[in-house]
Amino acid sequence: MIDHIRRAQSLSAKLPLLAFEKIVATLEDTIIDTEEIPDERLRLIFTCCHPALNQEAQIALTLRTLGGLSTTEIAHALLIAEPTVGQRISRAKRKIREAGIPFETPAAADLPDRLDAVLHVLYLIYNEGYVASEGKLLFRVDLATEAIRLGRVLVRLMPDEPEAMGLLALMLLNDARRDARVDANGELVTLDEQDRTRWDRRSITEGTRLVDRALRMRRPGLFQLQAAISALHCQAETSDDTDWRQIVALYDVMMTIAPTPIVALNRAAAVSMAEGPEAGLVAIAQIDQLDQLEEYHLLHASRADMLRRAGQLIEARSAYERAIALTNNSTERGFLARRVSSLV
Repeated sequence: MIDHIRRAQSLSAKLPLLAFEKIVATLEDTIIDTEEIPDERLRLIFTCCHPALNQEAQIALTLRTLGGLSTTEIAHALLIAEPTVGQRISRAKRKIREAGIPFETPAAADLPDRLDAVLHVLYLIYNEGYVASEGKLLFRVDLATEAIRLGRVLVRLMPDEPEAMGLLALMLLNDARRDARVDANGELVTLDEQDRTRWDRRSITEGTRLVDRALRMRRPGLFQLQAAISALHCQAETSDDTDWRQIVALYDVMMTIAPTPIVALNRAAAVSMAEGPEAGLVAIAQIDQLDQLEEYHLLHASRADMLRRAGQLIEARSAYERAIALTNNSTERGFLARRVSSLV
């Protein structure tokens, strides 16, 4: 298997992207569960995240070719239209073919330049595993487990990169709550209602240590800050013990690094818990480029929850119904429908 992979990599510099994809397909068909395969797969991800392509194209192409995500799932992950994903992938393939870009394993010195794209690829694979964009199940254990495995390999390969540690910590801390996120009937259980005795304390301990170690390096980044927020949730013995003001402060720092509408929405949700639902609604209304989230079901679900808590039940019903219309995951849709039924 190793010899086959090495021959494939040596030939890839002379082959167009179509041949490279055939090699990848062959590897995926023959993959076995050993500690060595994830390392080889991570090398292929680094290879596919070629700096000659812009990062948006790198991520879309890698998720489609190596990440196991469909075009629909990639569109959901990137919050863009499905045809746009297809166009990005097609343009990337055309550029690779016309420019003769060689697909060869990057040297160790070149890894840092590709790290950001690789981190985002692993993050988006994990996110699809954490909440499946469609289907009957809330999460896909296969994708989440694979992303965590690759994250471990990445931290071993690049032990001085705090963002790699931050991403692994984030995945471990979120995954620690997996069993408590659904009840015996497979229905979604919100964070504040989860049975915290079902959380995986070993993963929480490991994730907390990783994020502490990463933050001590004094190079804060998006994944480290998200992991710190997740650690605060995991460390709270009850929902009422959650330090929401500290979480808002971490989102404030995150907004200086990545002032995206998604980060702003998550911050607004934290504000609603720290200062009340009315303050959260104000924070949502102040989000820059809010229109980008119009087709994002969690925007409407978040507004609906704040409106419900504020006693604005008619407006809450409308927001819940909009969220349901935009949700393709049956478990999420069922939860939102139960919320609508509870409005009296």
